[in-house]
Amino acid sequence: MSRSADVPAELRFAPFRGSAAIAHGLLTRGRLAGPSWRRLFDDVYIHRDARVDAYVRCRAVGLLLPPGAALSHRAAAFAYGADVLGPEDPVEVTGACRLRTRPGLTVVRSALERTDVWRRGGLRVTSPVRTAFDLARDPDLTAAVIRVDALLGRRAVKPEAIAAYLAAHPNWRHVRHARQALALAREGVESPMETRLRLTVVTAGLPEPVVQHDVFDAAGRFVGRLDLAYPERRVGLEYDGDHHRGRDTFRRDAVRLNRLRLAGWTVLRFTADDLTHAQARMLAQIRAALK
Repeated sequence: MSRSADVPAELRFAPFRGSAAIAHGLLTRGRLAGPSWRRLFDDVYIHRDARVDAYVRCRAVGLLLPPGAALSHRAAAFAYGADVLGPEDPVEVTGACRLRTRPGLTVVRSALERTDVWRRGGLRVTSPVRTAFDLARDPDLTAAVIRVDALLGRRAVKPEAIAAYLAAHPNWRHVRHARQALALAREGVESPMETRLRLTVVTAGLPEPVVQHDVFDAAGRFVGRLDLAYPERRVGLEYDGDHHRGRDTFRRDAVRLNRLRLAGWTVLRFTADDLTHAQARMLAQIRAALK
């Protein structure tokens, strides 16, 4: 099949099981082996012109899920709206099953309780609290906090629910790491780099800033929202990602920054370069502003 007009509508955009397409008469084995189809996993295909992103890869893995297994970790968090699954990240699955790890798929062999599995968008995924529990147990503390922050930011789960789940599973592997991550996780965080900035500040021994702080002027009018703030010192910390480089965003940022300054606030703005290559300078600037 070389022309899009020859592609069955049912197979044009979504992944599918090759065996099912053949059984239903949508394709022959010869056509499935042709150049029009891309194999994602064993017996899972997609049309060569279809975009393969994190969503498509999750749906592809969903076709492979045996009973008792569910999308988990970053894949489950992604299903709840958290932006934690990168374009090259493997899709994670948890369950006591025979599914095996392979390129693009990581299988975690662990029991799932009945309440641990929900359905989201037609896919079996771990519940929000089980997802947070699994993410928090990552020995990489920064990665764990970033991902739990992202899940909390989507309001998929509350910290109290995660704490209760931890208390109910005290002997599970890496629970100690999960407790550390939960102690540092915060609701309301809007980006992974905001979490990195906050953790860098706290790890350096500086006071922990407030997350997503609303500023009002003396008349009670809303001035702006800061990524991180020390309200008692009127000091704000902002992470500027690449999206701040656009003309319209730059103009809005300038107006907002002037309003914050007129309201008596000192606002320090940092970039990825500050976090990766100039932490000492960044932390010195924050210390100076807090004096």
